[in-house]
Amino acid sequence: MSRHGRKFLAARTKVDRTREYSGTDAVALVKQLARASFDESVEVHIRTGLNVRHADEQLRGTIALPHGLGKSVTVAVFAAGPKADEATAAGADIVGTDDLAKRIEEGFSDFDVVIATPDQMPLVGRLGRVLGPQGKMPNPKVGTVTMDVAKAVEESKAGKVEYRTDRTAIVHLTIGKTSFPPEQLVENLAAVIDEINRAKPSAAKGRYLRSVTIASTMGPGVKVDQSRIREGAEEAVPAAA
Repeated sequence: MSRHGRKFLAARTKVDRTREYSGTDAVALVKQLARASFDESVEVHIRTGLNVRHADEQLRGTIALPHGLGKSVTVAVFAAGPKADEATAAGADIVGTDDLAKRIEEGFSDFDVVIATPDQMPLVGRLGRVLGPQGKMPNPKVGTVTMDVAKAVEESKAGKVEYRTDRTAIVHLTIGKTSFPPEQLVENLAAVIDEINRAKPSAAKGRYLRSVTIASTMGPGVKVDQSRIREGAEEAVPAAA
């Protein structure tokens, strides 16, 4: 028995699973097949050829999407004194030190990004078993451990997102909402692919990007031809029945 519902299976029949669509065609199809009553997110899943068991083939960084994510980002900051004031002034939602650490240890997780000043990392480090699995652990490589907390908060609020390969060497990222104009989704997708290519580890061997697939939260995946992401639709996408 399929684990997918009838609506999902019906939507999937409208996707040619042997075809790699241009970016414009893929986005149009994903928007067309979105079926939920809420504004679904649009996600990209990039399968790489990296061997993530090797330290020199790890892929991790941040990107500010041209059109943001279409949602408010909740930012928590570990900082004290003037830096705490800077974070608050820049729009941080939660600012604290030991008090914030205690809340997180007790199960509080209602935030999307965690930023910390370097002096707070001994405290934040103790939260690794909680923040690590959530993908929220501050890291200087991606700009979330910094003395410039105001800039970090502002970038996070503007839609700067972190990317990294998972255990199967796939990068998963949200690139917007199905309500976005199609050209904005295409531009966000293109920005992600450009960034992943730019960040290619020097130790990478063989084919680097093996497949690119986009999908709405509740919809089927649509494969994208990475060489045609910015290309206009060559063929009209069939209208939904």
